[in-house]
Amino acid sequence: MKTLRKTISVSLVKHRKAIVYALHFEFDRDLKKLCINSGAIWSNSKAIWYYPKDKMSLDKLVSIYKNKSILDLKNISKEEFLKSNITPLKDKLDSIQREHLNNFYIYLKGKRFSESTLKTYCNLVAEYIIYKPKEADVDIRSIEQHTENVIVAKNKSISTHRQFISSMKHYLSFINSEVTIDFNSLAPKRDKILPNVLSHEEIIELIRVTKNMKHRLSIALIYSSGLRIGELINLKLCDLDLQRKMLKVHKGKGRKDRYVPIANVMLPLLQNYLTTYRPKSYLIEGLTKGESYSPVSIRNFLARSCKLASITKRVTPHTLRHSYATHLLENGTDIRYIQELLGHSRPETTMIYTHVQSQDLKNITNPLDLIVKQLEQRKKIN
Repeated sequence: MKTLRKTISVSLVKHRKAIVYALHFEFDRDLKKLCINSGAIWSNSKAIWYYPKDKMSLDKLVSIYKNKSILDLKNISKEEFLKSNITPLKDKLDSIQREHLNNFYIYLKGKRFSESTLKTYCNLVAEYIIYKPKEADVDIRSIEQHTENVIVAKNKSISTHRQFISSMKHYLSFINSEVTIDFNSLAPKRDKILPNVLSHEEIIELIRVTKNMKHRLSIALIYSSGLRIGELINLKLCDLDLQRKMLKVHKGKGRKDRYVPIANVMLPLLQNYLTTYRPKSYLIEGLTKGESYSPVSIRNFLARSCKLASITKRVTPHTLRHSYATHLLENGTDIRYIQELLGHSRPETTMIYTHVQSQDLKNITNPLDLIVKQLEQRKKIN
């Protein structure tokens, strides 16, 4: 039998909204036949044979063409491969691994972690289990290799990196490992990034251009009461105290309850909204009565409103909360009260706004202005 030794260049490309393995080679009848028999699809638009990545592993691809061609994989870097990995994590786990992760979930739930933390920790540990070679021990080096080959390769955030180290601390305890993690030595330091802040004029314009009443109320409430997006969508009608002009936030971050004020100018909008929409349970409900609104929907309409308001800064729902805290500080509100209003456990968290406020910074004379002023004075004297 004739041995095919033609070179096939393999790359990862996006085709029809999916990531595919694209095969590039000079025409050859035998290779074409092999493509057809192995389930490859021909694309007229790209003039390539390809395999959908979610239906073909790289190992399987190599085995199909082994001894029949020379596969050139230099276009598939490890980083590219990881970035294009769109298969859900749960689909990569076998039945034993799924049961193991389910028991880990129950273990974490017993520690009373929030649903968000449970999901994050389980996903990070699942990813570790998937990428770790089966014969490798669960030890410090395997954790370091995972951060090197997956966390960093996928360009995940510093926050995710730190969460992975935290999740592994709990995982090692769950499997009764004798390995202990020194968090400070393995986890990178937090980024000291100052939050974006909108000006007073930008806040007003943002609310003004938002015509939908539910959307306008959502934006105005997040800003005027300093709410997190999760706190907004979990607000129920019973949490409204219009007499006292207060909102009760149930189990905010850290499972803390707190009261936050309702701005006077919000009251007519609230009354109009309640009369028009007649929500059943949650204050801001989705399309189905009695069900909470989607965080994704809030982010989407906020982005649209920012575009209409010609705001070019990167704005998220949390930007409105940052703006609320910064404006309070600029108006002279004591930092301790701001800490209480935001529901921060530590004063250090609130202190970031002392670096963002602009009132005192505006009063500093810029050295360039000073030089120009001195030159102008000299000209007058001369």
